[in-house]
Amino acid sequence: MRKITVFLGLALLSLATVNAQKDITLEGIWKNYEFYAKSVPGFNFLQDGKHYTRLEDDKILQYDITSGEQVATIFDPATVRGNEDFTGKIDGYEFSADESKIVVRSGTESIYRRSYRANYFIYDREAKTLQTVFTEGKHSYADLNPQGDKVAFVYQNNLYYKDLESGSIVQITQDGQHNQIIYGATDWVYEEEFGFAKAFFWSPNGDRLAYYRFDESEVKEFTMTNYHDEMYPEYVTFKYPKVGEDNAEVDVFIYSTQGGEPVKVDLGSAKEYVPRIKWTASSDELCVYRMNRHQNHLELLLANAKNGQTKLLLEEKNQYYIAESVLDNLTFLKDGKRFIWSSEKDGWHHIYLYNMKGKALRQITKGKWEVSTLYGVDEANGRVYYQAAEKSPMERQVYSIGLDGEDKIIIAGASGWNSAQFSSTYDYYVASFSTANTPTTYTVFDQKGRRLRTIEENKSLKGKQVEYGTQPVEFFSFTTKDKVALNGWMIKPTDFRANRKYPVFMYLYGGPGSQQVTDSWKGSNYWWFQMLAQQGYIVACVDNRGTGGRGEEFKKMTYKQLGHYETIDQIEAARYLGGLPYTDESRIAIFGWSYGGYMSSLCLLKGNEVFKAAIAVAPVTNWKWYDTIYTERYMQTYKENEAGYRDNSPVYFADRLKGDYLLVHGLGDDNVHFQHTAEMANALIAANKQFDTYFYPNRNHGIYGDNARLHLYQKMTDFLEDSLEPEKTVINRAEQSMKSDKKKVSPRLQIAPSQKLSAPLKKDGKYEEQ
Repeated sequence: MRKITVFLGLALLSLATVNAQKDITLEGIWKNYEFYAKSVPGFNFLQDGKHYTRLEDDKILQYDITSGEQVATIFDPATVRGNEDFTGKIDGYEFSADESKIVVRSGTESIYRRSYRANYFIYDREAKTLQTVFTEGKHSYADLNPQGDKVAFVYQNNLYYKDLESGSIVQITQDGQHNQIIYGATDWVYEEEFGFAKAFFWSPNGDRLAYYRFDESEVKEFTMTNYHDEMYPEYVTFKYPKVGEDNAEVDVFIYSTQGGEPVKVDLGSAKEYVPRIKWTASSDELCVYRMNRHQNHLELLLANAKNGQTKLLLEEKNQYYIAESVLDNLTFLKDGKRFIWSSEKDGWHHIYLYNMKGKALRQITKGKWEVSTLYGVDEANGRVYYQAAEKSPMERQVYSIGLDGEDKIIIAGASGWNSAQFSSTYDYYVASFSTANTPTTYTVFDQKGRRLRTIEENKSLKGKQVEYGTQPVEFFSFTTKDKVALNGWMIKPTDFRANRKYPVFMYLYGGPGSQQVTDSWKGSNYWWFQMLAQQGYIVACVDNRGTGGRGEEFKKMTYKQLGHYETIDQIEAARYLGGLPYTDESRIAIFGWSYGGYMSSLCLLKGNEVFKAAIAVAPVTNWKWYDTIYTERYMQTYKENEAGYRDNSPVYFADRLKGDYLLVHGLGDDNVHFQHTAEMANALIAANKQFDTYFYPNRNHGIYGDNARLHLYQKMTDFLEDSLEPEKTVINRAEQSMKSDKKKVSPRLQIAPSQKLSAPLKKDGKYEEQ
């Protein structure tokens, strides 16, 4: 490497400047959690709209939302007598619709991302008694009917209900079996990709149960290996449908507690997926979603609860795919005549009002901007509450609007990121607000927008920002060669000097509909990025094409070729950043996790002249190894789109590796299997390419527990330091050089041109003072 000579005195002067502020440490972030933002847990509002409940020290307490004062203790385990099954520990709770009873959950064991089993109890508030739901073993998803006289649950893949008055238990289904038949709960892929685990629902009158049946007997199995200091490892085998393979056969049944055999809903022969079921305002009618395998044709069917016959209520087709974000916005109004639905049919995600014959009455929201969240409908006052990116794709504000599409009101409109949770009567709401530079503040308002009190504003964390000298997150945009404007943010190094050359560290996710470039608080990664800025990196992030907040065409243009346009955009982003006068284009690294790891891998391989290094944590390396629902939504099957898979999967480009590559995975990852990293390693070895790899036994997709996060972030930090050699690293080496060579009269430090700390030479050949 070509070197230049720099006086050591300059290096020591810079060292003093860098050390002026308090250093952020990985232990502080990931071990001691010194920088953890305080949050306010979701409010369990009571029906009166003024009070909410919270679980504290295994007690369920009642508070006044306007004052924050505790007004009652609803459930105290110390007062329970005569139930030897209950340990006094509470993991969660849920009220019946009439609030007369409470389901208490204890001893919870996680299964996958959303699924779990536990012990359940029913607390009768009037009688002050605690009844055990089931004694034969841990069970799942105990749920009271609206009247609070029956509770349904799943045990060993079968669905049961218990009559709380008589104490009798009825086993509704009989043939449930592990890795074969599931009743009342979802299989792995529905849980992960359609976002729910409990798969049974009480009718409004509490006499009927609608439930799913999954037949996964033909779904192929995947096995993970866990290590527990035993003679032989533990093998965990579960059904996981990969691209083009068989999915579970799904059916929907309706069971009446008044007697008779369960009624099978007629879903026809065309269905592949049933992503949701939901009761209408009538207990005689169930709405069932029916979707094809390509997920570009969705039908809402109304099923007769007595005979299972169905009729079409609404139909949507899309040239790309139906976005998952629309699925949870179906709201049947209490008048039984209308319902709310959201759609991207005009190119932007908006809210619509329909009648029960499936006729669109009006488009409630409209414009070239996205509704991001539908909070609910205040039917008493005829208003809809929602969050939207109307002001900017990088921001969110909260609004309300009449069901007639008139009288739009801004509920929370500050520049930044606003969200809200409304009381059951919409008389009060808790607004959350943050920016990229300000941790979240939680404030209570009344219906007229009057501020009542601030619950939490993270004053301590804001003080740490000053104490540790954090640098501002700055937003920027640039236009690519394809004439596409992309948004980004940047954190400049501590004691930034425009006449220096800094290494660039890029962070990304980049997946369909996601966003990282938002004016919102970034959590723990914010502090890691600030730590890297202290060490002399420019940290940057750019949202590529395919991300959210900018309409359907921007998001869905990556259809059938995931990774293609995203990689082009990230390479262009790196070129843009590398072309800034204060960056070193020869020292650019990129990091991502999951889809981001897929992207960072592709960027390093396809952009091997641009990126010097990449970190990929839990990456997809070939889309054919991922699950059916997610992958086929965006790519169709491998047989239908082989070129799309081959042209955009990192394993097929291993021979292009030039820079430094860190490949990380958890061996217990049930989502993106370790197979992806193992096959990537095989491809790199076959191409005779050197790389670094770290694996985490027993850790899932999140890689946490027993110092795993600290361990991982230490490795990533060290990897970047070795690869990019930021300013602080070079200065530290200068100090060590001085200590080890005291005999020289004028010690000098050899620094590569791309790492120089000096200002330009003066005409007399001396360096300017910094």
